[in-house]
Amino acid sequence: MSDSIHKRKSEHIEITLNEKVTGDHISTGFEKVSFIHNALPEIDFSEISLKTNFLDHTLKTPFLISSMTGGAALAESINRHLAEAAEQRGWTLALGSTRALIESKDHRSSFQVRKYAPNVPIITNLGAVQLNYGFGIEECQQIIEITDANMLVLHLNSIQEVIQQEGNTNFKSLLGKIEKLCQKLNVPVGVKEVGWGIDGMTAKKLTDVGIAFIDVAGAGGTSWSQVEKFRAKDKVKAEAAEAFSEWGIPTAECVISVRKQIEKQPIVASGGMRTGLDAAKAIAIGADMIGFGRSILKEATQSTEDVMRVMETRELELQMAMFGIGCSSLEELKQTDRVKL
Repeated sequence: MSDSIHKRKSEHIEITLNEKVTGDHISTGFEKVSFIHNALPEIDFSEISLKTNFLDHTLKTPFLISSMTGGAALAESINRHLAEAAEQRGWTLALGSTRALIESKDHRSSFQVRKYAPNVPIITNLGAVQLNYGFGIEECQQIIEITDANMLVLHLNSIQEVIQQEGNTNFKSLLGKIEKLCQKLNVPVGVKEVGWGIDGMTAKKLTDVGIAFIDVAGAGGTSWSQVEKFRAKDKVKAEAAEAFSEWGIPTAECVISVRKQIEKQPIVASGGMRTGLDAAKAIAIGADMIGFGRSILKEATQSTEDVMRVMETRELELQMAMFGIGCSSLEELKQTDRVKL
């Protein structure tokens, strides 16, 4: 069992880096969101602050490295580069699915990056469906301890599980199990999609049972049915996957829908986020944190410095967008009337 998980993780990295894993006709929706330029911003660029709070953590930036990988040899250097860069720039770090941690001790160190990132929040991650396949409070507690994480995020990936040859597709009665987990664990529990989005009604159900944050992970970026298509040995599944390359709720629509339903819940906007300008738009329409995934993966295979350069660019782009509309803080950006939908 363990070998197949490690092999799968390695294949996921290779495919995501080297194949076309996005749909042709679906976007994040941020191209429909624009700002009204303010020619006289009346603020000093050097005073623009990206400081924010996320679940009692004071952070230098509203940026998060989205859950990508772990449990494979290549994942170890990727996660080390991401962790070192996150620590330097003050980004939150979310780990890839940690199911492999419990099922095997191999490559466990690929998830143990706290030594490289002693001060930033680390979010550990498990497929919510595993709660129907033998994972309970004890296993989740173990995952949190092994990774020294500040929070747990449960990912929802129903469509991916159908195409994945080793997929787990019993998504029955998960809400009650998620509620129990929220009650029993001593860290905040969030929920994320993997690229098909979470709408407001689903987010409200999750919030009502105690979920502490929603990462919408909308459409417009990596499609995991496309990723699994490249791994599929079953021709029927491979062909079926292709039909879903445009599936999902665009990220911008998710943010608007969730914010409409839930006023106070922290929202992470991820799924096809590419620039700090995308980030500015997401914050202006209701997001609190912004997650970057595949757009940072290539650099993560190379070095910490390469990752930091991308991070610095994203931060500068966000500050430039704020300067362009005259906002010197993220609070002001959230309140701006210079955003058009």
